[in-house]
Order: sequence, then structure tokens, then C-alpha cells
Amino acid sequence: MRDYLIEKLYESSKKPYQKYFKTNQPWNIDKSQLLTYPTESLGLVLGNFLHKNNFDIQEKLEDHDIIHILTNTGVSVYEEIGMQYYLFGNGKRSLYLYMVILTGTTFYPKRINYFIQQFKRGKKAHSFHYLDFSKMLFLPVQTLQQTFNI
Repeated sequence: MRDYLIEKLYESSKKPYQKYFKTNQPWNIDKSQLLTYPTESLGLVLGNFLHKNNFDIQEKLEDHDIIHILTNTGVSVYEEIGMQYYLFGNGKRSLYLYMVILTGTTFYPKRINYFIQQFKRGKKAHSFHYLDFSKMLFLPVQTLQQTFNI
């Protein structure tokens, strides 16, 4: 039930967040184009991630799935919250991040050790949350992970 409630909160907040808070330009690329990128490239891995999870690219939120890939974070509700803890540890600050951490911690208090672990992982990595990943789609995922100590 709490997973359902959290997902509904996300769905209801996603559109206003995209419209009013995300100022970046959409990438203007689709899943099928990504699947033509070179082996081990961020673009191909993103295309495979989207395909495997039956996701589509979310306009202005493309970086979100890149972060899943780079941090090897799953897509369950508590893992999504953990990814926000990771980003917080990595230096990201936003109202949306604070809202996810606050509601996530409230709904999943038994996962606090996982959240703390994710925060520490994010703190150990070099700051990367602000990068324009649209310009890195041809780079190998492993190179990015090694460069930023992810």
C-alpha cells in the first residue's frame, strides 16, 4: 500500500516539477535511437535500461535514468528513495530531493540503514550529479564510473 501511495505522489508531482523546476532542454532522442549506440556506451546502456524496464524517456528528466545506470540503483520505490540519498551525499540540493528524502524516510523507516549506506556512497563519489549527460552518450559507462569514483 505504501509503495502505491509513494508512486501516486510521484506521478502527481512529476508534471509540475518538469514544467516549473526543470530548465534544461529535452534531449530529443528516443529509445530506438539509443539502441543503435556503440557497445558499452552510456547511450546503449540507457536504451537497454529503458527497454528492460518498459520505460520511456521522460522529457527534461532524462538524467534520472542515467543516475540509475551509473550508480547501479534498482527501480523499486525504496531504491528510488535511496538514489536520492545518494545524490544528496553527492552534493545535489533541490526541493524535490528533500521532499523525496523526507517522505521516503517517513514511509520506510526500516530502510534507514540502506539510505545511510547510499548517502555514504554518494559522498565518496566525485560530484557528478550536475553534468550534462546528453553530451556523454557515446562514452563507455565504465569510464564514467571510474572517472567519478561511482
